[in-house]
Amino acid sequence: MLTLEKPLKLSPETCKSPNLTGEFGEVDLRRIGQIVYDGYVTDKQSRSKWEVRTAAGMDLAMQISQDKSFPWPGCANVAFPLVTIAALQFHARAYPAIISGTDVVKCRTPGFEPTPEEKLRADKVGRYMSYQVLEEDTAWEEGQDRLLLNYSIVGCAFKKSYFSSVEGHNVSELVLADNLVVDYYAKSIEKARRKTHTYPAYRNELVEGMRAESPIYRDVQEEPWFLAGSSSLTPPPRRDGTSAPPSTADTPFNLLEQHVWLDLDADGYEEPYVVTLDESSREVLRIVACWERDDQIRRNSRKQIISIAATEYFTKYGFIPSPDGSIYDMGFGVLLGPLNESVSSAINQLLDAGTMATTAGGFLGRGAKIRGGVYTFAPNEWKRVDSTGEDLAKSIYPLPIREPSGVLFNLLSLLIDYTNRISGATETMVGENPGQNTPAETSRSMVEQGMKVYTAIFKRTWRSMKEEFKKLYILNAFFAPPKYRELFLDDPNRICPAADPNIVSDSERFMRASAIAARATQVPGYDPAAVEENFLRSLRVDNPKQFFVGVDPASQPEDPKIQVQKLKMQQAAMDLQWEQQKFTATLLEEQRMNQAELIRMQAETVKLMAEAEGEADNREIVRMQTALAALKSRDESLRGRIDSLIKLMELESEPERKTVDTGEVRRLVSGPDNAGAPALPGVGTGQPEGPMG
Repeated sequence: MLTLEKPLKLSPETCKSPNLTGEFGEVDLRRIGQIVYDGYVTDKQSRSKWEVRTAAGMDLAMQISQDKSFPWPGCANVAFPLVTIAALQFHARAYPAIISGTDVVKCRTPGFEPTPEEKLRADKVGRYMSYQVLEEDTAWEEGQDRLLLNYSIVGCAFKKSYFSSVEGHNVSELVLADNLVVDYYAKSIEKARRKTHTYPAYRNELVEGMRAESPIYRDVQEEPWFLAGSSSLTPPPRRDGTSAPPSTADTPFNLLEQHVWLDLDADGYEEPYVVTLDESSREVLRIVACWERDDQIRRNSRKQIISIAATEYFTKYGFIPSPDGSIYDMGFGVLLGPLNESVSSAINQLLDAGTMATTAGGFLGRGAKIRGGVYTFAPNEWKRVDSTGEDLAKSIYPLPIREPSGVLFNLLSLLIDYTNRISGATETMVGENPGQNTPAETSRSMVEQGMKVYTAIFKRTWRSMKEEFKKLYILNAFFAPPKYRELFLDDPNRICPAADPNIVSDSERFMRASAIAARATQVPGYDPAAVEENFLRSLRVDNPKQFFVGVDPASQPEDPKIQVQKLKMQQAAMDLQWEQQKFTATLLEEQRMNQAELIRMQAETVKLMAEAEGEADNREIVRMQTALAALKSRDESLRGRIDSLIKLMELESEPERKTVDTGEVRRLVSGPDNAGAPALPGVGTGQPEGPMG
């Protein structure tokens, strides 16, 4: 329990102070420093076994072997590069897949159907943040490169994102797992009670911070420990066998920057702070609040603090989650370490057996009269001895030596095979030909299944990059140039990496882009410009618009299906026009015949009326007059139908009238007084009606 003589008084200005050490006395600072240091030691002890495993895995990756004296001094001491191969194979695939071209960050548009303004805003955010990580923060890509190689061996690494007042822009620097001490069984980096970042700082760097206009370090220039220089513990020997130089005036101080929860205001609730102290002297150099705004503090009606939303600086990149629930994930150094050591032992045993079989000695009996010493032989050289050949044969007994074991060699092959299965470094995956007669589809399937080992790891990396970019997005809302800040006021969850975590190879990216391009030529509705740009990006073209300026809709070839449909419609229109003309001609012929019949009957009626003599002739005259009335009615009907058809045909031929009321045509064609005339295809003719009823 931390007890302070003068507790801190929280105010809205607390989170803005560059250093809160001036609010405490020397005694309180020593107590805070001791609490922070004890927490650091506790966390470091909790992961002590992990450090041993990690060091052994790193030795295997760096091909460092220990000196051996068994079975004899100078025996074989090969460190087989299984871990090295696995790490290099993963790094070679991950680096170009995750950082592809100049588009590293993208912003998703909100909603299902975003507006053009929202699309433009998202595009600006993605381009600006990609420029930040590639051009403004020049160390970001190098750090990401090192991270992908290191965490494949160790199992995890961290990124620390913050605004650097010295450099004047956001910084996201790599923090190796060895340099971030966290409780081994912490649930997550966000839930950890303490996170201690250890890093070196030279005297000049500390003095600069003490003499700044707004000092970030407490002034300890006159303190004896600072004048005496760094007195850090002697670092362990380096992995290459060399040792660090002894401590001098130029030796940097080892600082502990701990992100910790402490109750500095003595209200019973711990607040998040960042405390920086020197490891050797345990002197506190800096204390700052780990929240950005006062509105991140929730209080109840009695003004008591309920919770504080702490600012998180660190992002964890995990390789394979640890089965024991540890925050430190597993890498190839742990997964392949025991197998790698077994393979190295088997190879060394085979080499030692071969050495013994090639240069074996033996025993000399007393009967061999040979001068003492070492004998060397050259080709065609003979040595003189005082013994006979028979005596030499009886007195020299070679040491019984076995040849290198075939069983041991088979076991070695088995170990290497299963090690490659774990790491995904099989023959096909490292570019070797699986066989001359292997079908292409079989090879593609083998590569696809082999890449499944990396797909899950790529997705974890993609998720971690998303969290890192979210932190940078939030920082931009505070520290970006004023003309760009309004771009970063939306939901930071829309920020994500531009890389696709489901595509882990260039061939897979090209095949997918080719499939989309082929589909776009068969199914209408695709955006040709977007399809072409996607295809060019699959070819690693950074700026597709340099080669592809866009598509003119007027020059686009029409969809074949639409062309076929238009041809069918044109043919149907021509058929309809032909039927109209044919039917009009039929009606005209029928009208001519009807008029001829009308004239004939009129003449007969006049003649009959002139010659009528009795009742029978009168009845015949009435009948003929009735027939004449029917013929006249028929003539008027035909004339009206012909006039209507001619008008419709004239309307159809006008350029501004592209369609015809075919229903009207059909009505005219299939009228009740059709008289058996031919109708349009598919249209009923109705009941024909004769001229006499």
